[in-house]
Amino acid sequence: MLSVLDLLRDLDSGRLTIQGIFDRVEEAIDRREKTVKAFAHLDLASAHKRSSNAVGGALAGLPFGVKDIIDTAEMPTEYGSPIWADWRPRADAPVVTLAKRAGAVVLGKTRTTELAHMHPTVTTNPHDPARTPGGSSSGSAAAVAAGMVPFAFGTQTAGSTIRPAAFCGIAGVKPSFRLLPTVGVKTFSWHLDTVGLFAPHVADCAFVLSAITGRALRVDTKNFGAPRIGFVRTHRWDEAEPEMRRALESVARRATARGATVVDVTLPSLFAEAADAHRIINDFEGAESLAWEYDTHGAALSPELRAVLDHGRHLDPTAYDAARSTAHAARRKFADAFEDVDVLLTPSAPGAAPEGLGSTGNPKFNALWTLLGVPCVNVPGLVDGSGLPLGVQIVAPFGKDRTALAAADWLERALARG
Repeated sequence: MLSVLDLLRDLDSGRLTIQGIFDRVEEAIDRREKTVKAFAHLDLASAHKRSSNAVGGALAGLPFGVKDIIDTAEMPTEYGSPIWADWRPRADAPVVTLAKRAGAVVLGKTRTTELAHMHPTVTTNPHDPARTPGGSSSGSAAAVAAGMVPFAFGTQTAGSTIRPAAFCGIAGVKPSFRLLPTVGVKTFSWHLDTVGLFAPHVADCAFVLSAITGRALRVDTKNFGAPRIGFVRTHRWDEAEPEMRRALESVARRATARGATVVDVTLPSLFAEAADAHRIINDFEGAESLAWEYDTHGAALSPELRAVLDHGRHLDPTAYDAARSTAHAARRKFADAFEDVDVLLTPSAPGAAPEGLGSTGNPKFNALWTLLGVPCVNVPGLVDGSGLPLGVQIVAPFGKDRTALAAADWLERALARG
């Protein structure tokens, strides 16, 4: 993989040039893209040419991937749907412009599931092409894991950043709600949609987020010390696969041995209700956001998406309003979980990437945190008995993105030490 920080250090020292970076990118694409199928649109030559004018920024001409529900003026934005084939926006989404201002260049548009919902695209898992890379940010996670880009943007409405990061064995960050602008991103749920980020390591993600937001989010320049961790099994713990449960218990023990304080934290029943409220908000808003597609191109929608939109169309508005009230109550109550801890530790997914490409996996361990709008980080470094990645997730209070990143970086380095 192409670590952002390693590449920038090599550029700064003269051990590597932009030409050398693009040589590595081109080699990885030539070797892996035919199998991984991460890109919906790719323009290596133009990106290389543009990089020569971008070397002054913090991201120094590095190429990156953009999920194909995020607008780009240089390339089509097709939302993973035949309805939008050949659509070319007039402008870049602000998050793309922010990355360009920091010196990065768009290499390509990464494949997404249909309209960022659950109907899979053709992308495969770089660790095993017979398995899903997760979704809906399938191509972004796979492109980073396959070494084709140092970082890529995704989105999350339920689990579409954290789960693919877990399945592909890389770092993934779902920041606090609206830390990154969602203007120019195809809306599914305006109360849930969040722009996320993939990179090989947590510190890489933190550096990119710092570069594009102007906030002090880096974790590679300071020793934050061992975190106080709350081990949260959630009400869905029994739905995690046995190997995932054993792995998380092992992570808690290893963190303790490395100096972290780890205590059990149990969330009140309100949070189980909030997790159920997620689906109501998701489906109701999705039905309204995609009303034009449903009414004018309904036959072109997958059966999976049509079923979700049908459910949303027939929800009583009072049920939606009640779900939003539950969400507000849970957000207010969530701060209580951090009275004695800095962050929470919980699964990123039920287990390793499932076999087959007919599903992108289940977001059951993601939807609650997305609803709460809090920062989440997938920590890479674990594998199951067959060598497939397993993901664990760090969750922090709203607005405490650096806290989440620092704890996740600490845990990633602790896992690497064994």
